[in-house]
Order: sequence, then structure tokens, then C-alpha cells
Amino acid sequence: MPSALSTRLASPFRPFLSRDPLFSFQQEMENLMTRLRADWNGDGPTVLVTPPCDVSETEDAVQIRLDAPGYKAEEISIECTGDVIRISGQHKEEQSENGRTWHRVERRSGAFQRELGLPMPIKEDQITAECVNGVLTVRMPKAETARTRKIKVKG
Repeated sequence: MPSALSTRLASPFRPFLSRDPLFSFQQEMENLMTRLRADWNGDGPTVLVTPPCDVSETEDAVQIRLDAPGYKAEEISIECTGDVIRISGQHKEEQSENGRTWHRVERRSGAFQRELGLPMPIKEDQITAECVNGVLTVRMPKAETARTRKIKVKG
């Protein structure tokens, strides 16, 4: 969990500090420790994966493509607050079958979470997402203030 001092200092200077590699490293370590504490189930930490993603930009939108193989749409959650988008997912554990002895269970368990800073303001109420063939695609239209406009100079 971020310390009160780092949160207080980071808030007004976030656009500048986010480019500092040491500040980013500190945030990543704090996130890792928070996840480790939150995911401890007594037997050891549960699996929390950080899936790879691509962030791209067109003239009118920002797009995130994230690998989420095996996840159903209802197992994925997306939250957007200001300039941060949080994508997470958790597999529901399969029901045990009577009369079956399990020797190893590795499939369909675990969770993932990605928290990404957005490069510009977006229209939060127009975000769309779909998961096809294990790839989650999130499309976020840019806010009018973030779009580049070309202005013709008259002579």
C-alpha cells in the first residue's frame, strides 16, 4: 500500500513523477506487496498473473489489447477512473465431481490484474470491450480536448 507521504507527494506531481523510473519502480513494488498480502490464502499465495497487453492510439481513440485466454466475459472486470484503467479477471473454481479423485489441479484457477495510466483524457461513458479468442480489446474514444485538430492557416 502506498505510504501517506508518497501519495501526498505524488498526487499533484503525478504527470511528472510517472516518467521517473525510480518512482515507477516504487509504485510497482508497492502494488506487488499489496497484491501479495491480499492474495494470501493461508496455504501460500494464489496465482496472480500480469498478462501482456498492447496500448495503441488512433486519431479518435485509444485501444488496449490484452491476452486473457480461457476467461469468459463475465469473469473480466474493467474500471476506469480519471486517467487510470484497471482490468482484472478471476476464474471461478470448477465444482468438484463426486466419485473422482484429483491428483493435480492446475487449470481454471487464479486471477489477473493490470492497471494502466492512460496517455490522454478519454470519454469514460463510451468505453467498449469485447473478448474474442482469448484477446480482450478495450476501445476508449478520446475526449474532445485530447484530439489533435489541424488548423488551416490563411494567407
